Amino acid sequence: MVFGKKIFKALTSVLSAAVIIASLSLVPASDVQAVPGINELTCLPTAAPELQRPVAVMIDNDKIASPHYGLAEADIVYEMCNSTANNRVTRMMALYKDYANVARVGNIRSTRPTNIILANEYDAILVHDGGPVYINPFIALYGLPHLSGGFSRIPNGKPSWYTEYALQGEIGRRIAKAGYSPYYTDPNAALPRFNFGTNNLEGGAPAGVVSLPFPHNSTMLYYNTATGTYDLNECGTFVKDAEDFQQVTFKNVIIQCASMMEYDNHGYMIYGVIGQGVGYYITNGKAVAITWFKDVLGHTVFFNADGSVLTVNPGKTYIGIVPMDSWGLVAFC
Repeated sequence: MVFGKKIFKALTSVLSAAVIIASLSLVPASDVQAVPGINELTCLPTAAPELQRPVAVMIDNDKIASPHYGLAEADIVYEMCNSTANNRVTRMMALYKDYANVARVGNIRSTRPTNIILANEYDAILVHDGGPVYINPFIALYGLPHLSGGFSRIPNGKPSWYTEYALQGEIGRRIAKAGYSPYYTDPNAALPRFNFGTNNLEGGAPAGVVSLPFPHNSTMLYYNTATGTYDLNECGTFVKDAEDFQQVTFKNVIIQCASMMEYDNHGYMIYGVIGQGVGYYITNGKAVAITWFKDVLGHTVFFNADGSVLTVNPGKTYIGIVPMDSWGLVAFC
């Protein structure tokens, strides 16, 4: 489905009205406090300053862009189609609470409207290098703090658009220079990101191998019984961080089904991540069906089949957003 300019303007107008209405109905959460020393994104210990907001970094996931730097240190990694062109190549959005201790992140690429919507729910500062014209109304709509381009260029024998990286300390300096607060401005975002607890998925279906219908990347996740986590595999190769050669791996895998709409004939698109839908939660070698809900300003909440809030195990989380038209191709065994 391709948006025309009138539909695009209508969409952003509706979202603008929804943001205003939702803002008027928000109740200040003055009693909300982060747990000292605990990362609200993972429920694991952290050395990051209390109430420090995360950054969300756009990382290229084209095969030629590999290897990734800093991806193993990310707390939450989103993967989604970046375009309907190029065989639906995906792009990563990696969230870091303790970004000051990551030696190198990237390579950094452009962002899309969906990433802005999702970064906003974390009260994160978005790190990217530009994007199509369609991102501008969303940045203005949410008032999203963002750092676009101007990071370190490191020659690697590839075209220039694959050479931009954020080196250790660079993001912090850029945040200060831009005048953004490094601390949460939305107290609700400082709460634990998920309903953390122990979940062994009793009665779940076997899920030792997970296959996602991202044709360009052939994304797979393999359950590692030694670590109890899922090792990421892209383009037929296990993804290892180029900085320290760590395997990129996750305790939790969430697969989220969402509609996908094109803006134009160049492949630019947006996911329907505001609303509700279905998905899977995968952990400890098992999978269960779940549902999800998100309003304009709130964060995405995941539910069990019985309507109760999903319990998510402490640890790092991978979230793959799969287009509705290929949802039937998600597979695990």
